[in-house]
Amino acid sequence: MDVWHLLIGRPLKAAEAGSEEIGTSEGLAALSLDALTSVAYGPEAIALVLITVGAAGIRYLLPISLAIIGLLALLVLSYSQVIDAYPKGGGAYAVSKDNLGLGASHLAAAALIVDYILTVSISIAAGIGALTSAFPALLPWTLPLCLVLLAIVTVLNLRGVGESARAFLLPTMVFIVGLLALLAWGFIHPSMSHPVHTLPPRSPHVSLFFLMKAFAAGCTALTGVEAIANGVPLFREPRQKRAKRTEWLLGILLATMLFGIAALTIRFGVLPGGNETLLSRVMTASVGRSWAYFVVSLAITMVLGLAANTSFGGLPVLASLLARDRYLPQAFAIRGDRLVFERGIWVLAIASGVLLVAVNGNTQALIPMFAIGVFTGFTLSQLGMVFHWRKVRPKAWRLRASLNLLGAMATGVATLLFVTTKFAAGAWVVVVAIPILIFLFRRVKRYYERVGRELRVGQVPDPLTPRPTPVVIVPIAPNVTELTRRALDHALSLSHDVIAVVVLFESGGEESEAGQRFHALWKAWNPPVRLVVLKSQYHSVIRPLTRFINTIERRANERVLVLVPEVVPDGWGSSLLHNRIGTAISRALRRRTDVVIGTVPMHLADPAKNRQP
Repeated sequence: MDVWHLLIGRPLKAAEAGSEEIGTSEGLAALSLDALTSVAYGPEAIALVLITVGAAGIRYLLPISLAIIGLLALLVLSYSQVIDAYPKGGGAYAVSKDNLGLGASHLAAAALIVDYILTVSISIAAGIGALTSAFPALLPWTLPLCLVLLAIVTVLNLRGVGESARAFLLPTMVFIVGLLALLAWGFIHPSMSHPVHTLPPRSPHVSLFFLMKAFAAGCTALTGVEAIANGVPLFREPRQKRAKRTEWLLGILLATMLFGIAALTIRFGVLPGGNETLLSRVMTASVGRSWAYFVVSLAITMVLGLAANTSFGGLPVLASLLARDRYLPQAFAIRGDRLVFERGIWVLAIASGVLLVAVNGNTQALIPMFAIGVFTGFTLSQLGMVFHWRKVRPKAWRLRASLNLLGAMATGVATLLFVTTKFAAGAWVVVVAIPILIFLFRRVKRYYERVGRELRVGQVPDPLTPRPTPVVIVPIAPNVTELTRRALDHALSLSHDVIAVVVLFESGGEESEAGQRFHALWKAWNPPVRLVVLKSQYHSVIRPLTRFINTIERRANERVLVLVPEVVPDGWGSSLLHNRIGTAISRALRRRTDVVIGTVPMHLADPAKNRQP
């Protein structure tokens, strides 16, 4: 077994696909960590906006959090309905394509791709941020730690979704149980009744726009809610039932955590700022820097980094659907040895790594770009479901459509707030990236349509007509070797009209002597093949060869077969020791429609087998 398969595991048979499917608890670990761990930065994003009007602004954290919880309930209900209506996955893309048209589906797909990349980057950055809050000495190592964590998550996902979900299950449970227990302790422990800071009373002069800006900042806590609907095919049967159960469990846990953090922030008078996160300050106020604090901090660090797994579960599935619809290269729809969409995983990992390097692993630099893509998907998905209910008209369809319409309006307003309030701070990157992706989708589609017309896909081909044997040209080196013999022998098995072509350079000296030696060897060998010697004043084989091909007499529409002899190196290092002239000839001729190119490979013997004992 080679090193790569040792790292990612042995190839899986198609019949073993069931081993990579997930259940409800594994679904929380594989597809819900993005949403659950957003409590580490969502409430803090609200508090950072509120603190700009002074400590009194923090008192608005709880009502804004309750509004976000209300929107969360709408989203969970909506995506539960999406799971029922679109069990093949795709989420906003599938819903928009069916109900809103191609333009809306492209917008949804592009927005989700951007969001998935940002999700990986911000989850890993936030995870390392939690680690450096608990252990400040690690702060200078932020970016290297981010890239190491990204590499670990990537390798685990290349091993398979099911395996990564099982690997993440224990830290996920520690995070959920530990954080809920810590929040509960903060409410009930009698020694924790005294605030860290006394907050002034709430100011009545705060504008509605300011509160909406804080609400928009906190909506980053809702990213990832759609991932379960996107990844329904990853669940075991009954898929829809398991996926819906996971969606509802996610909603209940996330709402509880958001409420608890907001309430304890106000109770303890915790203020955001500095190198320590708001969640870390709340935990310190609740239990102090005890063993419980460090256990939960480490769990938060792990699951924040592992929250990137949500995107690794969602983007490859979305990319495979786009590839099947011919909006992305078809390679994205091909499963690898471990039955995962490897190319989607690699693209996501590379793009996220570049983004982490660009912002030096800084979570706050990523937050302004965050959530625009996912809330665009939220809006299109819910609007699409309104049209879906109008088409299928099940029982109580008007109530369902009304709930989706309300959700679409709320998320649409939030999206506009994101763009207007965060545009200059970095949201412009997303606004520019989404149209570029849509342009890419359409160019890829047009290419595949053109190729389909040329290949006449789906049509019965024209009848085959026997043709006379072609003229076969074999470019050879100015030497007579075993490679020359094999190439000409193969050419004679294809046609009786074989021409060996050699290019000799007219520069005198050693090269003239090499030409004389070649002629002598050829005459001594005397093969039943016509030899054509092309002399060139330039050190180029390609130019005289192509000119010679143009002079060949042929029937109408008849093609010339060029057989290129080539040594196949026995390793990547050996390839550097060959001139690879055959590759250059093939590259020069491959665009010609009157030439068919073939290769006669000669494999070198394995030196280990020839070694004497």
